[in-house]
Amino acid sequence: MTSDKLIQTYDNIRRRKFFIGLFIFILLFISIVVCTSMGVTDSSIKTVLKTILNALSGKELDNNVEKVILNLRLPRTILGVVAGFGLSVSGGVMQGITRNQLVSPFTVGISSACAFGASLSIVYGIGFLGGSQIGTVINAFLFAIICAGLVFTIALRIGLSPSSIVLTGIAMNYLFQAMSTAVQFTADDAKLSQVVAWTFGSVNGAAWDEVRISLSLTAISFFLMITQSKSLTVISTMDDDISSTMGINPKSVRIICSVLSAIVTASIISFTGVIGFVGLAAPHIARTISDNDYSYFLPIAGMIGSLLVLIADTIGRTLFSPIMIPVGIVISFIGVPIFVHQVILNNKG
Repeated sequence: MTSDKLIQTYDNIRRRKFFIGLFIFILLFISIVVCTSMGVTDSSIKTVLKTILNALSGKELDNNVEKVILNLRLPRTILGVVAGFGLSVSGGVMQGITRNQLVSPFTVGISSACAFGASLSIVYGIGFLGGSQIGTVINAFLFAIICAGLVFTIALRIGLSPSSIVLTGIAMNYLFQAMSTAVQFTADDAKLSQVVAWTFGSVNGAAWDEVRISLSLTAISFFLMITQSKSLTVISTMDDDISSTMGINPKSVRIICSVLSAIVTASIISFTGVIGFVGLAAPHIARTISDNDYSYFLPIAGMIGSLLVLIADTIGRTLFSPIMIPVGIVISFIGVPIFVHQVILNNKG
């Protein structure tokens, strides 16, 4: 094959990835509008679009239906989209820097650390504004960052290799899980119920302030991750020695991307609780579309994760209405069959 044909083939592949990504983006936007229109009392898609346009233009809302959409449904929907996007992108990055497709954002123990921080606040009132809702969020976030710092400090001392990150993360995961369980063991029934409800993972009662914080940290971290996409593509497929000969510093990329992944994950689950599995399943699905080309893989994985969480949340709040099932539970029921099917297809391929 001549060089011109190789270039043409490469351009065609990139063009195909772009249009697939564009299609998923349009599908995600449609899903946001449709899912927002669904609830205890359904609203028309026209009303949802009108409410969004009025809010963006600063116009007064006409009626209570529009106020419910803007202040109750939209924050929940957007937080679910941000959560799915951020966790999936973080999962894809962690899989890349460790060259291990079984890794998720929670492999380094962030979820257990978050649960421990939240438990301390809920049960004992320990922490900044301990016992309050904002105190629980702050505590969860701080302990997630502490856990990530411990993992990468220890891993750095022994070479910051993929295996050192995974093994240290697993150790920290068990440590914080044990401490969280110990706190729960001493809690009374009311406090224990609050802790357990937090660990289910939910976007119930989402507020715009929570959306702004999570969205801002996720957006900034994502764009910084995209700047490392070429390096991630190389690191995820080649060993460190080969990557170094190509002018890439694997340790530097791992530190940068690990910190960004930890910030994104912590900023999301400190508000939502633990929404598991999406950070593992969405990158696997995205990899079949974009391979390991991280400039396309990351945004596609993020959008697929957003779709999964959005659909799971909509099912959870409408299937047994008025009872709302936390999205963390529903996502596993939806994600596991998809993930297993994807694994089977990959093995056949």
